[in-house]
Amino acid sequence: MENVYEQFFFLKYAGGWSFSEAYNLPVGLRTWFTNRLSQQIEAENTAMEEASKPSGGTELTPYNAPDLPPHLMGQLGETE
Repeated sequence: MENVYEQFFFLKYAGGWSFSEAYNLPVGLRTWFTNRLSQQIEAENTAMEEASKPSGGTELTPYNAPDLPPHLMGQLGETE
């Protein structure tokens, strides 16, 4: 019975379902939704971890840095 309550909690907490929506789902469909929601969350977490890793091409160098606007050049002590 505790597993059923865990499914209700997961659908409510992570999926935004109401208790009555989760309760009224057929068992097979509720199990599918909890498994699918779990897969989706894992995929999103993996994508966020991959996106937050530094890659070789993201560091600014003099060759890929954007040009400063002319009105800021003097303020930063740089010349054109």
